[in-house]
Amino acid sequence: MIELEKLLKSKNYDIRVSNDARFMDQKCTPDVVCIIADCVLNLRESDPAKEFKVQDIWDSQYFVKNVKAIFNKPSATNPTTRSEYDKFIQQPLRLLAYAGVLNIEKRGTTNYYKIASLTVLEYISLKDRNTYNFLYKYFTKVLSDSGLLRFFEAYKKKYENGNLTQTNFEDLQKRFIKFIIGNTAINGEVEIKRISPKLLNVYASENNLPGSVKGRMSDHEFYYTDLMYNRKNWRDASKDKTISRQEESVESEQDIVIDTPFSAYLVQKAMNQIRKMYSESEVKDQWANGDATQVHHIFPKSKFPQLAHYFENLIKLTATQHYTKAHPNNKTDAINLDYQLVCLLAKSDSVEKSLKKNELYYKKESFVYCINIGLSQTLNFDLSFRQIKTELATIYNNL
Repeated sequence: MIELEKLLKSKNYDIRVSNDARFMDQKCTPDVVCIIADCVLNLRESDPAKEFKVQDIWDSQYFVKNVKAIFNKPSATNPTTRSEYDKFIQQPLRLLAYAGVLNIEKRGTTNYYKIASLTVLEYISLKDRNTYNFLYKYFTKVLSDSGLLRFFEAYKKKYENGNLTQTNFEDLQKRFIKFIIGNTAINGEVEIKRISPKLLNVYASENNLPGSVKGRMSDHEFYYTDLMYNRKNWRDASKDKTISRQEESVESEQDIVIDTPFSAYLVQKAMNQIRKMYSESEVKDQWANGDATQVHHIFPKSKFPQLAHYFENLIKLTATQHYTKAHPNNKTDAINLDYQLVCLLAKSDSVEKSLKKNELYYKKESFVYCINIGLSQTLNFDLSFRQIKTELATIYNNL
């Protein structure tokens, strides 16, 4: 993402200069940072320039509803959960502020925040995979600016050469602890040992290395899905861990357990984003006149719930297109196959145009995945968009 690269390049994240250890923290996993970014955008949707504080997010119904459901926590309004929720909100906000995505100003004992980079914040909020990409690039820049990256690269090199040991892992941890104690206000090893795995594991996941599990080096390469804060409540633990990097990028959106609060949240968030992205219908036909008010699942949610949260399976339509063409005779449980093809061809154009603009809302691989699942096909991820359209025409001619 161009805006993210510009932001990272413009900042000096050297901890030796900032003396601030809150460039990351224990709660700053991809899924948590993602939903807090989403809560900020929801809170300030009508006025992105207005400042806010932790309490504002705490008090928002959007936060209360989604965090309680998604992370299986007690109600955010329960006084006994105050400390835990403060960390849950505050730590990601501090990370985003250190990165320059938010501005921060401390007045008295309260931190006040403003959105500094709306584009980057939106990118982070869309999917936890986007957040992961942000965290990896950001952590790498922090380590580089702080003179620490070479030690992580040495750890990586030892593993690639087949001679990484538990001692090497412990040496890296000790070096990091010594650095943080020597350059920040944190003076206890226990807190740093809670923080450091969150950083190492993102680096390990991206570089196919062992990470940290319960204070020891993991006995396997660390995986993207292992990074999540509360994975067991809403992620499929049976994911195949022998797939390629390209496949894993698509698989990371697949392993959502359907019919859960988290899956419902993802579907609604995706539909809201499609509404924001297009002011007109994506299908330019004779029924495209009028307001585009409908977000349509190309492959219906009732039959393909595993595709319901994919941006690539959602398309903006007018009411006429939705209720008389996509769903014949206004029967929402029925699908017009001819118009389904029209929608897929139009969506192909939308995905291609978006990717050419480097917007990163979509992935071509995810679009192909939706086609393969929805039509029981095995199209190759490497097909061009022209080839995808040709394959679609052939498939529907044979239906």
